[in-house]
Amino acid sequence: MPVVEAVGPDKKAQEQLLASGQIPQHIAIIMDGNGRWAKKKGLPRVAGHNEGVNSVRDIVEACGQLGVKYLTLYTFSKENWKRPQDEISVLMRLLLKALKDERDRLHRNEVHLRVIGDLKLLPTDVISELQDAIEMMKNNKGLNLILALSYSGRWDITNAFNKIYNDIKAGKISENITEEVVAKYLSTADIPDPDLLIRTSGEFRISNFLLWQLAYTEIYISNEYWPDFRRKNLYQAIEDFQKRERRFGMISEQIKPIKKSYTSKIFERFRQGVGRL
Repeated sequence: MPVVEAVGPDKKAQEQLLASGQIPQHIAIIMDGNGRWAKKKGLPRVAGHNEGVNSVRDIVEACGQLGVKYLTLYTFSKENWKRPQDEISVLMRLLLKALKDERDRLHRNEVHLRVIGDLKLLPTDVISELQDAIEMMKNNKGLNLILALSYSGRWDITNAFNKIYNDIKAGKISENITEEVVAKYLSTADIPDPDLLIRTSGEFRISNFLLWQLAYTEIYISNEYWPDFRRKNLYQAIEDFQKRERRFGMISEQIKPIKKSYTSKIFERFRQGVGRL
């Protein structure tokens, strides 16, 4: 259980979500719109990035309270290295500060921190701080928080195939290359694919994020810029998710018995005061 629990109207909103349907096991978020948020307010871009950290804090806490198992945040893409050097430097300093400021809070709330991406491109002080935070939280049993840093979906897939090729040459692979084999070589090998992808700022694209893993993910587009995205917006996304019929290539008649069984289990667990699976 997270140390900080929901109270008042927020607790009621969470209870309604838990009672009304399935909570996504894995939520992935493209946190977009920091710069446009700042520009709209006549502020420097860094102000948007700073306020975006507050959104991260709120969403991480809410996901932990709801029992979400995995939260993957698209923090910095490989394409972001093409931005002006001044902005990259600011983002790296902000990332370093956020890691130092939030590490103890995350640890107290049993968050298990992980990072995916081409980390060798990151500054050494950021890598060091990440390693310290990961080591501190390695035994935590709560929310798995995955930061996608210097990450791109094409990099992930290309990297996986290079590893597969090397293992074939070394005689470590003799089987056919199946989807299951490829998945084992991705940076998310032991992480379930996202159930729900949220993108903020109203943009309708996935921006080279988790290209393999998003094959059957439900997508929710929020018009809010990331600095304005808070838990009430997260709840709206989950409510929308709960209305979807996820068929995975099957037909509705095949899905209904599965859905009915899961819903019955949710209501029974909630009636007993468990609140979540």
